[in-house]
Amino acid sequence: MRTLVLLLTIGIVDLGIGQHYSQIQWLSHLRRRQWHAGLQAEDADCPLECNCPSAYPTAMYCHSRNLQHVPYVPSHIKYVYLQHNQITGIQDGVFDNATNLVWIVLFHNKLTSDKIGKNVFSKLKNLDRLLLDHNDLTHVPPNLPTSITDLRLGHNKISKLLTSSFEGMANLTTLHLQANDIEDVGGVFKGFKSLTMLDIRKNKLRKIPDNLPVRVQQLYLEFNNIESIPADFLTMYPKLQFVRLAHNKLTDKGLPSNVFNISTLVELDLSFNKLEKIPVVSMNLENLYLQGNKIKEFSMSSFCSAVDMSNFSRLKMLRLDANEINAKDIPAEAAYCLRHVAFIDV
Repeated sequence: MRTLVLLLTIGIVDLGIGQHYSQIQWLSHLRRRQWHAGLQAEDADCPLECNCPSAYPTAMYCHSRNLQHVPYVPSHIKYVYLQHNQITGIQDGVFDNATNLVWIVLFHNKLTSDKIGKNVFSKLKNLDRLLLDHNDLTHVPPNLPTSITDLRLGHNKISKLLTSSFEGMANLTTLHLQANDIEDVGGVFKGFKSLTMLDIRKNKLRKIPDNLPVRVQQLYLEFNNIESIPADFLTMYPKLQFVRLAHNKLTDKGLPSNVFNISTLVELDLSFNKLEKIPVVSMNLENLYLQGNKIKEFSMSSFCSAVDMSNFSRLKMLRLDANEINAKDIPAEAAYCLRHVAFIDV
């Protein structure tokens, strides 16, 4: 009794607290009333499991807390950080009070597809970034907001992509699907009108995906089982600037002549394949990676159709190490063709 009187005297406990707060809420209320060394109190609605610093009034930090569920999210919060926890599922309605959320960060948890409600994210009309990488998802969560521009689903267990999973996502600009079990993507990317970066490394693809977004600029396909490139690959996607196809099963037979001779291409990575020849590339190409192949000769015609003062390659980086050629195989006139290259690694 003396303790209660003392608490009431110093103002830590309100007489009406039991009438207005549930058990967890009044505990949170007590915590919020505490102060130390003149520091400002945290947000009055902040859940016990998280921090809501006054310096960042719209952010809620709940990362690395060993959480097994998504805590209550106050209505004014726009950025919620839940990474590095033990969260296995998200029930419908969890975010319904915070419909202004812009970022949800949930990477490095234990999320499974069967424990994510069908409408968990559907009411978040302002959601811009959804980070779900490094979980145990087997498919893309349904009914994702069309407002999302950055979606990260890498390092999961997704084996199949459904067209309905990305329906209406015309604003998506960045999609991470690396390190899954995807064998074929069908035409799921066809409706992406804004996508500029597609990362689908470390999957089980045997061919270049069909119907890629027309505006894609960066395409990462390393560590797959791709054996050949379509002849019209780059002409179909004129915005492509960075193409990475390292660690696949490409051979000379699988590369049509001039398939990479496209002026818009800036960087091409064909390292660690089974090529025996240097493919013909555009004179506008700046970075070419061919290390770890079986290349046996240095062909000038791969870089310059003719060598004179006005015809020379813009190449800056050329890697040919771990092949079957060495420095003496490079002709002296290569210095005129490759005049912008700082050095050739052989």
